[in-house]
Amino acid sequence: MPAEDTPIARLLRAAAFAARVHAGHRRKGAAAEPYVNHVIEVAQLLAEHGAPEEAILAALLHDTVEDSDTDPDPITHARLVAEFGETVAGLVAEATDDKSLPKESRKALQVRHALSRTPGAKMLKLADKISNLRAIAASPPSGWDHARRVEYVGWAGRVAAGLKGANPGLDALFDATYRDAMARLAAEA
Repeated sequence: MPAEDTPIARLLRAAAFAARVHAGHRRKGAAAEPYVNHVIEVAQLLAEHGAPEEAILAALLHDTVEDSDTDPDPITHARLVAEFGETVAGLVAEATDDKSLPKESRKALQVRHALSRTPGAKMLKLADKISNLRAIAASPPSGWDHARRVEYVGWAGRVAAGLKGANPGLDALFDATYRDAMARLAAEA
């Protein structure tokens, strides 16, 4: 642990850690923005809506395990525990999909497990879905036709239904983001 482990020092340490892991990663959208922008946006949404520090730290780290699985030095749960503590690593684990499963199974499990998540994990998953819906509307992944985007937005809505109640501000923001994404897609049809 650093000599002075203040909340801001922990936040910046998590941001630097995420930036290193995602250094070569890009978002799937046409803008191909640096992937680290996504995790920063998720953390910012949580901070702006009064989420606990551990959830904000986990937001910065939430894709490090999934997105480093093919790296020479993949990030593990044990490493996150050692660097950021069990609470933060636990929230990351709750937000991480098992990439050994087929995509449709992972998506079904997100819907099924949403209700049983801890409040911090619910907030993290909801902020992640808000960020993803914004990206789908503003810069959809290349190759995603209209039907696939509609399907994704609908699925995100089903996941979010089980995440509601942990943070009313995030609930309202998700609802507004969902309505906006659906309106944009309807206008394109």
